[in-house]
Amino acid sequence: MATTHDARSGRLRAWMLEGLSDMGKGKPSRPKEPAPDAGHQGQRWWRVMCLTGVDYFSTLGYQPGIAALAAGLLSPVATIVLVIVTLAGALPVYRRVAEESPRGEGSIAMLSRLLSFWQGKLFVLTLLGFAATDFLITITLSAADASTHLVENPHLESALHDKQMLITLALVALLGAVFLKGFLEAIGVAVFLVGVYLALNAVVVVNGLWHVITEGHVVTDWTTALTAEHGNVFAMVGVALLVFPKLALGLSGFETGVAVMPHVQGDPGDTEEKPTGRIRDTKKLLTTAALIMSVFLICTSFITTVLIPAKEFESGGNANGRALAYLAHEYLGNTFGTVYDVSTIAILWFAGASAMAGLLNLMPRYLPKYGMAPHWARAVRPMVIVFTLVAFLVTWIFDADVDAQGGAYATGVLVLISSAAIAVTIAARKAGQKGWTIGFGVISAVFLYTTVVNVIERPDGVKIGACFIAGIILISLLSRLGRAFELRVTHIDLDEMAERFIQDISRRTPRFIANEPDNRDVAEYRDKIEQIRADNDLPTTEDFVFLEVTVTDPSEFEAGLTVKGEVLHDRFRVLTVESSSVPNALAALLLHSRDLTGVRPHIYFEWTEGNPFANFFRFFLLGRGEVAPTTREILREAEPDRELRPRVHVG
Repeated sequence: MATTHDARSGRLRAWMLEGLSDMGKGKPSRPKEPAPDAGHQGQRWWRVMCLTGVDYFSTLGYQPGIAALAAGLLSPVATIVLVIVTLAGALPVYRRVAEESPRGEGSIAMLSRLLSFWQGKLFVLTLLGFAATDFLITITLSAADASTHLVENPHLESALHDKQMLITLALVALLGAVFLKGFLEAIGVAVFLVGVYLALNAVVVVNGLWHVITEGHVVTDWTTALTAEHGNVFAMVGVALLVFPKLALGLSGFETGVAVMPHVQGDPGDTEEKPTGRIRDTKKLLTTAALIMSVFLICTSFITTVLIPAKEFESGGNANGRALAYLAHEYLGNTFGTVYDVSTIAILWFAGASAMAGLLNLMPRYLPKYGMAPHWARAVRPMVIVFTLVAFLVTWIFDADVDAQGGAYATGVLVLISSAAIAVTIAARKAGQKGWTIGFGVISAVFLYTTVVNVIERPDGVKIGACFIAGIILISLLSRLGRAFELRVTHIDLDEMAERFIQDISRRTPRFIANEPDNRDVAEYRDKIEQIRADNDLPTTEDFVFLEVTVTDPSEFEAGLTVKGEVLHDRFRVLTVESSSVPNALAALLLHSRDLTGVRPHIYFEWTEGNPFANFFRFFLLGRGEVAPTTREILREAEPDRELRPRVHVG
């Protein structure tokens, strides 16, 4: 029985951690090179567009209603402003982002290159907090809106009116189950849902325009009321610009479009260094999605404004949050309306798929690399479970209320778009492209204005975003602390001289001295050898090789080592290496020496002066401090067998 249980547990663990890299665990090794056809893997761009489209296009389910509530009779004019900002602002920005970060890191990676050390890491964590706000609220808000369409359907309202929370949780769980099954299944479902949804919306739009044409008075009534309310065109445009920030949810698909970029197939000759085909096809994806959405936004805002009474958009009205569904039932009958409701519910539910794909691309890309997530966070399925559980919590906190989550959603979207605009402005300036720099600078100003206005009007979005940021930073730092003694060197390269030193000293007892380089003169090395011999009672016949580590960026977690050998003052052999952590570099080099020669090496330290607690935090933050015991602990975790573990001596 025990054997059967262990076998099942092993299979479950293997399934959960499928695709997990072993980087950072055990002995360091060279990372695997990408397969020659790595650039050819993935899906056709239009299929991946459908994955982002379930987020972007699904906003048609509620965007016309939001526009009507925000702008009233000016809804079509305000929507045209939104379309102009989309095509002249967001689209050029994200086409440039696709060029600058073709692996799907987006503006976060572009901006993180400007900052190093801990301030860079904290900056990235802050942007990841807003990204998590955007993507997770996309999952929960879309599921909540889908359940709203379901419970307000005329055929189901009486049976489901008090079960919205349960339905929303079930939809979130079902989304997680799709991603546990596999990503290809998610794309296949997205293609079907987007195709059906856009076709049904086209029917509603054409039918609505037909009624507008045949009932000519509705346009006359609208223009008369518009002129009476706002006076002239300039006043209308001014008001439309003022209410534009409230329509910002219509920009929600661009960040996920870039986040899922690694899944675009590209050309057979693409490489990870130069994925020309993937960049080209991602631009097609972004442009096509923006054009389709722009046409639908303008048409739907117009027909809903002129055909639906204003009172129906208000809370409790039949068109509140479901304007196009109202037209589908009103003009095409309840049978077609129910089919439209089912399609809307399905795409709103699956809108979380692009958000989930974005989370699965962004979080494992940064947090494990920074040491700020458990090792299993590189695997897809455990992260799907984590994100699904967080989505459950958010849904419960907001009681599956769409309006309550709208502020947080808009804040996350606008912060990410603003950061992307700033990032491409900086990239254009560095490239010496004056025209693009000015253009992207203007776009950045527009999005920053929109973000500030949105934050002032709906500060709850920043509060929720701050909770995500605080949670990510706290969990990240605790994880980094918990992984402090993990061997995190990915590979080691020895130059010819360094390998010669290690091979030569292995013919005797390999003895290394950890030395913090100072003046690097004769006296420094001579005095160090004499001190080590005296502290450890070693005979004068023993010879040594010095190990010197220079700390580069202590905030980095995983990296490779390049070891160089040199002879100083014609007598002292020294191995030098740059690393983010002195103890980790020393431990990795000792294990590599053992594996290379088959002989267990010895290393000699001095005790570090000062408070051990303070020295540990120096190690945690600065990569140096309590070097001797920390090196020994890293070796103990990396090599459980004491007979194989390199020996550590402290005097």
